[in-house]
Formats: sequence, C-alpha cells, structure tokens
Amino acid sequence: MEALPRETIVDVLETRLREDILAGRHQAGSYLPPERQLADGYGVTRTTLKHAFGRLVQAGLLETRHGVGTRVRDYARLGGADLLPMLVRHSPDWIGEIFEVRRSIGALIAERAAVRATEEHRAELRALLAAVRTADGGDAVQLADIEVHRALARATGNRVYVLLTNTLFNAYLPVRAALVGPFASPDAAHARLEPVVEAVAAGDESAARRAAETYLTATERIMLEGLV
Repeated sequence: MEALPRETIVDVLETRLREDILAGRHQAGSYLPPERQLADGYGVTRTTLKHAFGRLVQAGLLETRHGVGTRVRDYARLGGADLLPMLVRHSPDWIGEIFEVRRSIGALIAERAAVRATEEHRAELRALLAAVRTADGGDAVQLADIEVHRALARATGNRVYVLLTNTLFNAYLPVRAALVGPFASPDAAHARLEPVVEAVAAGDESAARRAAETYLTATERIMLEGLV
C-alpha cells in the first residue's frame, strides 16, 4: 500500500498565502510586507517563507524583484488558464464559467472532428466509447468519458484544441467527486455520448455539433445539480 503524502509546514503556508491572495487580503499589485515581518506574522522561519514564495511565483500569483520585494501579481489581468485548477479549489463559483467555455469549445471540437477525423481516429473513438460502458464506478466512468473528449480533440488535428481540452478538464478534476452525477450509470453515460461519436464517425459536422451541444448541456445540468 502506498503511503499517503504528509503535509509539510511549507504546504500549509503556501495554502494560507494563496487563500489570502485569492481572497483579496493581499491586493493585486501590492507589495507584501518585509519577509521578517511576514514570517513572524505567520509563525514560520524566513526559509519556510522563501520556499512558499517560490511555489507561488511558479504558480503565477507572486513576482519577486531583487532588492525591491515580493509583489502580488495581477493574475486576473496577466494570468493564464493554468491557474484555473487553483481558482476552482478556492471558489466553486468558477465552475459555471468553465462550463460556459466547455459548451462552446466542446461543440466546436465535435464539428471540426467530424470533418477531419481519420479512420484511425474513428476506431479510437469507438473503442474509448465502449470503455465508458464497461467502466466500474462513477469515477472510472467519468475518467473514461474524459478520454473520449480528449480523443475528439485529437481528431480535429489541431493541437491547440487538445491543450484547451486538457486545461478545461484539469480545471475541474480537483472537484470531480462532486460532479460525478452524469456518470453514476455506465449505460446512461454511454447513451449520452454515443450520438456525438457516431455523428463524428459519419462525418456529419452539423449533427456532431448538435449532439455535442445536447450532451454538454445535459451533463452540465446534472453536474451543477450535484453542487447545490
């Protein structure tokens, strides 16, 4: 059995600082207090503080200027979609906005896939769709369903669609346990997704877009009901 990871003091401090930034207690564009003052305030050493700072700089929430100090980055103006998983963990309110983008991007991907999919893509899509029906348990069904969508993105032949699909799924995977509703029944999940795959396999771009819109709207409604 694999040992569970232990939370370190750096982990705890990183979480505290991140939440303080996202909650606006440290305003975007402002400089943080001097390191010694901040370390004393959080009850940690300056070394621990520096390690936490390093993680948050990498995450895009802080920027450090030598000899000047550490400033809160204006992530809402300058940040990228890679921040979404962190923002969703901070506030589930982001889910609705992610789903809005998911609907439009997902429908466009299905339409493009119907035009560009090769025979290999079609075979892969059907194999992955079959795996949805045989998956055991809601979480496994959900992950199998995601793989179908990744394959749809690959079938467009556009790598940007693949990266966008990965970004959207990564954004809500941290809270996927609360979004498992549409995947409780493997047969029902398969039935919802099958029209999308079949329309893409048939090369019918209009039908693929309509099927994707129907699928995305239905699953979104069920997932949002699970968050209430």
